Amino acid sequence: MGSKRKILVVGAGAREHALAARLADSSTVSQVIVAPGNAGTEGGAEGRLKNATGDPVDIAVGSGVDLVVVGPEGPLCDGLVDRLARAGVPTFGPSQSAARLEGSKAFMKDFAARIGLVSARYEIVKTEAEARKAVGSFAAPPVVKADGLCAGKGVVVAATHEEALAAALHMLSGEPFGDAGRTVVIEERIEGAEASVHALSDGERLFVLPAAQDHKRIFDGDRGANTGGMGTYAPAPLVSAAMMERIRREFLEPTIRGMAEIGAPYRGALFAGFMITPAGEPYLLEYNVRLGDPETEVLLNVLDGDLADAFDAAARGQLSADASGALRHSSRHALCVVLAAANYPSKPRTGDPISGLEEASALDGVRVYHAGTRRDGDRVVTAGGRVLAVTGRGASLREAQNRAYAGVGCIQFDGMQYRHDIGHRALGDGGSH
Repeated sequence: MGSKRKILVVGAGAREHALAARLADSSTVSQVIVAPGNAGTEGGAEGRLKNATGDPVDIAVGSGVDLVVVGPEGPLCDGLVDRLARAGVPTFGPSQSAARLEGSKAFMKDFAARIGLVSARYEIVKTEAEARKAVGSFAAPPVVKADGLCAGKGVVVAATHEEALAAALHMLSGEPFGDAGRTVVIEERIEGAEASVHALSDGERLFVLPAAQDHKRIFDGDRGANTGGMGTYAPAPLVSAAMMERIRREFLEPTIRGMAEIGAPYRGALFAGFMITPAGEPYLLEYNVRLGDPETEVLLNVLDGDLADAFDAAARGQLSADASGALRHSSRHALCVVLAAANYPSKPRTGDPISGLEEASALDGVRVYHAGTRRDGDRVVTAGGRVLAVTGRGASLREAQNRAYAGVGCIQFDGMQYRHDIGHRALGDGGSH
């Protein structure tokens, strides 16, 4: 291309910091604006990064950006991409119609059933009577999911049928999630190990990224409350090359074809959550319509090539047959450890000063991505539940793990909590960091 691109990244978390930093590294990019961003995205990359506040469409048009990259699911499900399209701004992300894959679990389950994707048996309920009948139809206690977006809190993996029914009735009441819970999906619980697979799509073609594995529970040993994610690593050995090929052929490609057939072509990042059973069979748990967080922080560290070119091609419907013109899998491994605030995930405390950021960032193979941070004068303080995503990369997963935890060891803030065992499933140990 002749002139360099100006890119707007929408969002405020570590995913957006990772995206903005990688895009700013591209030789085809002059500036990356992050709206609203955080303390890590302001003034970085030798001044090529800057934050902005306001409506993303106004920022994009007013700043003359060439491409918008939307990070979180909320704006996608609310139709931001459609608004940007009407303003003539190319955007990496799905339309509101395509974003129903995440915005409505009922839509996703019905769509999956219609096109023949292997997924758990399910019932969709809207009344107490329907919930009682549905819960009783499962031999084992089922999983209960609110239909709409609930910031990762709308799923209950019940230990008993009574707990499942209570969860369904609570959701249907509207008390915990409002309208997002007035339709409930009740589905069979599938046992196994979870894996995350991301792909970039231009509506027809796919570029599949290495598999990642997330650690959702707050405490070591996968104990305690579910969170937005306490760490992750890639590539995940749970997903072999043969398994990845099955996932592409049996799930991802039919999904892209199926969305195009219903008039909602899918452009953007598609994030599929799978349960791999002990027998080695993949079951689709859910679709997310954006890059995961903290998965993005590791995936960008195991990919080579120009991310801006890949996103731009996908946004314009011009992804090469395998996207190898822009991105390539590397031989590296990456591992991310999330540092969370005091009292996370219930009521995180904010305003605690953070030290050691520069020391951690100076370590070889370590990147520190900001999530819930803000500037307070000349200090950086905590401003959310997940505060930082400390990511190490190396020639092996063990090296990536060692580097990530070396970075963690440099950083301090009051009440800081983190998992000491990220990567334990792949490395076969309990984690001793």
